[in-house]
Amino acid sequence: MGRRGPPPKPTHLKLLAGNPGRKPLPPDEPQPEVAEPKCPAHLKGEARREWKRIVPELLDLRVLSRVDRAALAAYCQAYARWVDAEEIIRREGLLVVYETKGGTLYQQQHPAVGIANEALRQMKGFLTEFGLTPASRTRVRSMKPKDGHSDPAEEFFTDTA
Repeated sequence: MGRRGPPPKPTHLKLLAGNPGRKPLPPDEPQPEVAEPKCPAHLKGEARREWKRIVPELLDLRVLSRVDRAALAAYCQAYARWVDAEEIIRREGLLVVYETKGGTLYQQQHPAVGIANEALRQMKGFLTEFGLTPASRTRVRSMKPKDGHSDPAEEFFTDTA
C-alpha cells in the first residue's frame, strides 16, 4: 500500500524554514552541492528559455544541484507545453465545433485546454518541490549565505559555545 499524506519535505527546506515541526532531522540524508546542472540538449525553444530564466534564480536561492537536472528539465518541458497549449487556445478558442455523421453540430472543450491544465498541474508539483510557489515559499527563509558561509545548514549545526 502507498504512502499517505503529503510527500516528505527535503531536509534543506526544513532547515531553511526553521524546522517548524521540531522533529529530529535525518542525519544521513544526502546533501548535494549547490551547482548548476548542464541544460539537456533535448530542451528546445520555450523549454530552453525557461531553463535559462529559472536556473539563476534557483542558484541564488541555493536550492539547485546537478542531481536536480531531470526534475528541472521536466518542469521546463511542462512549462513549454503549457505555453504552446495556451497559444493554441488563444488562436482557436476554448471550444471546438464538431459535426456528427447525422449533421448535428455540438461544441466541446478544445483538447488544448486539457493539455494546458495537465501541464499546469505538473508545473505546480515541480515548483513546490523547489520551494517556488507562493505557499511553499512562505515556509522557506532566505537561502542566501550570510557572513561568508556557503552552506545555510552550517550556522544551524555550528557549536557556538
